[in-house]
Amino acid sequence: MSLDTVQTQLLVATERFDLRPIRLSDQGLLEMYASDARVARMTTSIPHPVPPGAMAAYVDRATAPDRSEDVWVMDATKVGGAEVMGLIALERMDRNQSEVSYWVAPQFWNTGLASEAVAALVTANPMGNATMFASVFQDNPASARVLVNCGFAYIGDAEAYSVSRTSKVPTWTYLKTLK
Repeated sequence: MSLDTVQTQLLVATERFDLRPIRLSDQGLLEMYASDARVARMTTSIPHPVPPGAMAAYVDRATAPDRSEDVWVMDATKVGGAEVMGLIALERMDRNQSEVSYWVAPQFWNTGLASEAVAALVTANPMGNATMFASVFQDNPASARVLVNCGFAYIGDAEAYSVSRTSKVPTWTYLKTLK
């Protein structure tokens, strides 16, 4: 692969934390948090239990030059806080669109962290997208509130397969027009 295809990621700063690109040293904390059933159950892709090597493979994919998704860690070390509090990602889609997804470690729930991370990523719009999509499981109204508070509009119901639940789960889908 040539160097001109390497995707770079911006650091996105907020007052309380930075959204920084994922790195190999994050693997242990990410595995610890993702291994919590409460986190895994609210995602489509985190298995529960997390099998050995799964987080290493995830970090490898997230840092690959030809990745289809940019992943940022919510890192509050600049204010003396935790190095890893959760993840937020943008998956590239066609027609200048992306899909935002996120999870926050349980000890940081109900702190406004997810809302601040989504708002910062929407404002930064690091991929220069015209549109961002997101979907949340219908049994996770807190994540739906995050999207609504960040200006996403509800566009309909769907369903998505959850690896940890080993079943399809009803979802709400949201859209944010940026350009």
